[in-house]
Amino acid sequence: MTQSMQGQRGLIMGVANDRSIAWGIAKAMHAAGAELAFSYQGEAFAKRVEPLANSLGSNLLMDVDVTKDESLDAAFATLAETWPTIDFVVHAIAYSDKSELSGRFLNTSRTNFKHSMDISVYSFIEVARRAYPMMKEKGGTMLTLTYQGSNRVVPNYNVMGVAKAALEATTRYLANDLGPDKIRVNAISPGPMKTLAGAAIGGARRTFRHTEENAPMRANATLEAIGGTAVYLASPAGACTTGEVIKVDGGYHVLGMPQPENL
Repeated sequence: MTQSMQGQRGLIMGVANDRSIAWGIAKAMHAAGAELAFSYQGEAFAKRVEPLANSLGSNLLMDVDVTKDESLDAAFATLAETWPTIDFVVHAIAYSDKSELSGRFLNTSRTNFKHSMDISVYSFIEVARRAYPMMKEKGGTMLTLTYQGSNRVVPNYNVMGVAKAALEATTRYLANDLGPDKIRVNAISPGPMKTLAGAAIGGARRTFRHTEENAPMRANATLEAIGGTAVYLASPAGACTTGEVIKVDGGYHVLGMPQPENL
């Protein structure tokens, strides 16, 4: 397994700090032999991401605002100047106004709905469109991150649940479009994680504790487990897996009710 991505190169988008899911994926891919480039948004994130990237031997970092075409164009042009082809892209980007990640979904504002869908969903299409020319000759892998709030109601997840449902549908449609070029498109769905993004959701600690106590494995996902799943999907072992949403949640998604001791 440690050599399963030897010779591969790719872009990691969405590392915020060393507790980010994207960082767990980056570490696992690096350990499997991959070369990495990183994107970040703004100077504040640059200060966090640069030392992490450097620790994995990467100095290829790009400031990207996924809501701006010119920013995405410039980033992929820079990437292409360094690597004419890439083997994978990890899209770990999502956003909602924190004030709307508590209370009732009914109160979602039009502005935040549109902004959340643009950043959390449409950006994956824009990234895929630009990554495609760099993958089409020999194939590749595109990965994104979702959550079970896409198909089950999770308190306070609100507009992000709708966005993740759209992201999962996007994954399937992109998988169909790009399959003839041997490009696989998949989503990983971890359970709740103690990340910067997860902390923005109302009641995050209670949700984390509830899933940990009730999942069949009696544990939430780890960064290492998610990273290992990403390596599988991007490696030759995942050659026939596309259009999938892979659950990495300790089995919580199979439950219909909490465990008997927690009823």
